[in-house]
Amino acid sequence: MLELDLQLATEAPAPSEAQFREWCALALRQRTADSELTIRLVDEPEGRELNHTWRQKDYATNVLSFPADVPDELLDIPLLGDLVICVEVVEREAKEQGKELEAHWAHLVIHGCLHLLGYDHIDDDEAEEMETLEQTLLAELGHPDPYADDDAQKHSTVTIKDSE
Repeated sequence: MLELDLQLATEAPAPSEAQFREWCALALRQRTADSELTIRLVDEPEGRELNHTWRQKDYATNVLSFPADVPDELLDIPLLGDLVICVEVVEREAKEQGKELEAHWAHLVIHGCLHLLGYDHIDDDEAEEMETLEQTLLAELGHPDPYADDDAQKHSTVTIKDSE
């Protein structure tokens, strides 16, 4: 079962909760346990503030992922973590990259969920594994390969890990 807390901290138009649930469920279907996550949709000022606080970057990014830092004795709880998505950045990127807005949303949600599951793209092997899974899942939704035409936009989601 997927428990999704969708927080709307912006008035900008965004996909429906049903779409977010579909994309999350698809990305998380390999997980046999229940899953809990929060997706917070923010405006550029909040996105910029969070990116500055956690990454020391003074701009809003499309997606930040915050995997849950669960103590070993509680590892079986369903909490995966949080995704923060800047709506205006997603819209701008889709337009600039010539991508269908829904496909770009689906890609970023799936990408962020995979980060919450522990996938990453720090080295080439990890990146290839993660991208292949993203491409497969997006194809199931009828969306094109998000990496086909734009290598410069690869790996735009940032995972924030607790340094402790």
